[in-house]
Amino acid sequence: MFKIIPQMYKVFVNDCPIILTDNKKNTINFNLVHFETIQVDEIVEQIFQHKLAGITLFCENLEECWIKFQTNFKSQKAAGGKVLNANNEVLFIYRFNKWDLPKGKLDKGESISECAIREVEEECGITNLQIIKSLETTYHIYQEKGKTILKTTYWFLMHTDFVGELTPQSEEGIEQVVFKKEIEAKLALENTYENIKLLF
Repeated sequence: MFKIIPQMYKVFVNDCPIILTDNKKNTINFNLVHFETIQVDEIVEQIFQHKLAGITLFCENLEECWIKFQTNFKSQKAAGGKVLNANNEVLFIYRFNKWDLPKGKLDKGESISECAIREVEEECGITNLQIIKSLETTYHIYQEKGKTILKTTYWFLMHTDFVGELTPQSEEGIEQVVFKKEIEAKLALENTYENIKLLF
């Protein structure tokens, strides 16, 4: 089985993208800068301070640059799901004034897929989840307790035949859990995070 090597990595900082690519066509409206000429922590700090809206970093060897990039941060892994029901509606949560998909941190000893199912169950009060396939992996950087963290979130397309009442996990700040039809989902995506949009 061949491993598919991506042409780029897209990492979000406050919804602003840092794009690492080995293809100069992947500039996506941002200045193209050679990876070796910049300090990663300085770029991230500029974005946090709203001095930079995004940047594309060109790499001769993408995988090598990606490994170097990650060494600037504390690593955290998470997993979640884009859940469809029998009516092909998508499960959304509403938290921190934005629509989002259920996800959470990987616990010690559990697999990525186990984490994804557990987090969806806990955050939404749902059962009978079946993983259909893997989706895109997303990356975002945030600051917590004086540390800058790179969170890698592994996503799965899931299906459920659950028809009971959904229960938001209020202790995690979740206010609503709702299955949304296609037109409602499009509206929700107008008030969500950029990395979530990559899954649609």
